[in-house]
Amino acid sequence: MSKPDCLEIRWHGRGGQGVVTAGKLLAETALGTGQYFQAFPDYGPERMGAPIRAFTRISSKPITIHSQIEEPNVVLVLDPTLLGTVPVAEGLKEDGTLLVNTSMGPAEVREVTGFHTGKVFTVNASHIAIEEMGREITNTPMLGALAQATGLFDMGDLAEQLRAWFGKKVSTKVIEANVRAMERAAKEVIEG
Repeated sequence: MSKPDCLEIRWHGRGGQGVVTAGKLLAETALGTGQYFQAFPDYGPERMGAPIRAFTRISSKPITIHSQIEEPNVVLVLDPTLLGTVPVAEGLKEDGTLLVNTSMGPAEVREVTGFHTGKVFTVNASHIAIEEMGREITNTPMLGALAQATGLFDMGDLAEQLRAWFGKKVSTKVIEANVRAMERAAKEVIEG
């Protein structure tokens, strides 16, 4: 993926799935590589399980835009139940990238979302998260799939940021399970 001056990413998921955390972790990784960033959620009084969006901007130059992302370069969908109910591909640039956590293949995702241009990637992040972490928290596997699909970041940079981010919040065992899930998703992402 050729990197535009300002890469705009929109995340779709449900409350409690780590959508906001993933967006912030990606932004912190950008900071660690000398880039500018913005990361912010779009939610109000939603409860656990309600559909939410988050946004991340990454740029090699200072970012002067301070609004929601309406025409993203990349869209990530952490919860496959949003497909067909939330217009996840709305505004996605024609040459954009759509990355979805699902057991469906990319061709099926194209049909469900109506996104027939650009690139579509799928990865069964739910399955990976359950096997590697024992919980269906798909944010870190999706970060690994994003790194592989777009080439934006090196897996080592993401793993280092993940370890720093969660360092004092959770046990080393939990951190390493997240790193394994992230690395595995990078290997299992499918393009179509």
